[in-house]
Amino acid sequence: MRDPRYHQLASLLVNHSCKVKPGEKVLVEATDIPTDFTVELIRAIDAAGGLPVVSTYHQSVMRALYQVATDSQMEFIGSIEKARMEGVQCYIGVRGSHNISETSDVPGDRMAKYEKWWWHEVHSEVRVKKTRWVVLRWPNPSMAQAAGMSVEAFEDFYFNVCAGVDYAKMTEAQKPLLDLMNRTSDVHITGPGTDLRFSKKGIATVPCAGECNVPDGEIFTCPVKNSVQGRITFNAETLYRGTVFNGISLTFVDGKIVEATANGGLTNKLNEILDADEGARYIGEFSLAFNPFILKPMKDILFDEKIAGSFHFTPGQAYDEADNGNRSQIHWDMVLIQRPEYGGGEIYFDGQLVRKDGLFVLPELLGLNPANLGA
Repeated sequence: MRDPRYHQLASLLVNHSCKVKPGEKVLVEATDIPTDFTVELIRAIDAAGGLPVVSTYHQSVMRALYQVATDSQMEFIGSIEKARMEGVQCYIGVRGSHNISETSDVPGDRMAKYEKWWWHEVHSEVRVKKTRWVVLRWPNPSMAQAAGMSVEAFEDFYFNVCAGVDYAKMTEAQKPLLDLMNRTSDVHITGPGTDLRFSKKGIATVPCAGECNVPDGEIFTCPVKNSVQGRITFNAETLYRGTVFNGISLTFVDGKIVEATANGGLTNKLNEILDADEGARYIGEFSLAFNPFILKPMKDILFDEKIAGSFHFTPGQAYDEADNGNRSQIHWDMVLIQRPEYGGGEIYFDGQLVRKDGLFVLPELLGLNPANLGA
């Protein structure tokens, strides 16, 4: 018997996120997920009149490929993948992970080849810019363990936060914040180890409610590239290139990260990533998060970047929709949670307090607080 939650989630991805139309080609990339869900996606795409194109991957196989990567090899693979991506109108990426540290022993220069020729050229330059797309993780024992939950409890949590959110209600609740952020020039953020200022003048703001990420619940923009000044200390663990970093602290002068440290002896590895290219030391995204059901980090950025009462600040590539001109093969969402149990903090727009200790304080924004979004 098929899990009825599979049908609900597949329908959300095909009809709400990608809005598949008759005759459109839909690329599905499935990594270490149940075959039954891939089948459900194929059926949902077909029911919408779309034409499914499917590839399945295994993380352990990809690790082996990364380990032997050469520039010419990755450039060749990237050219094939790019041509395929250019031929579809929609993309659904469902990614499982049996071991979140599977790629931790892949040399940084080998991962950089993948990021440059495959990820950047295919996903950053084509998929993000030219398709209607959605990406999500798949619940498995590894994710349950990272979240500190049983597998059964985590699956219930997963389908609740992914397909149980009222995204129509969230869309309406975001409108006053969208208007405010579009009128905002200067942003000031304070908290433990954090005193950060930047301008977003002239840069667009983009609301997100289940279109490109599931789970969802954020609104993002971008700092003016050279405007970021001060220091920020992140309190959520972050997984990048198979390594878990914590206690990352970044110091900015005229937009550039001039000092970067991490706990656990990982400062050198952190700086190695930030030295990948010139743009990796500048910020490509600033986003406020408010999914009411996600309250703690679990080392999975598609969940962690939506934590209620948090925001993320992202070294690397900017999105076209909210562009400050920064270009990089890196896009690393780093999360700071500002609820009281994580140390609190304040966010000011043009000198006005907008959010304190993770809760919006302006009357027109109260609809985005967890109590009003369904938690």
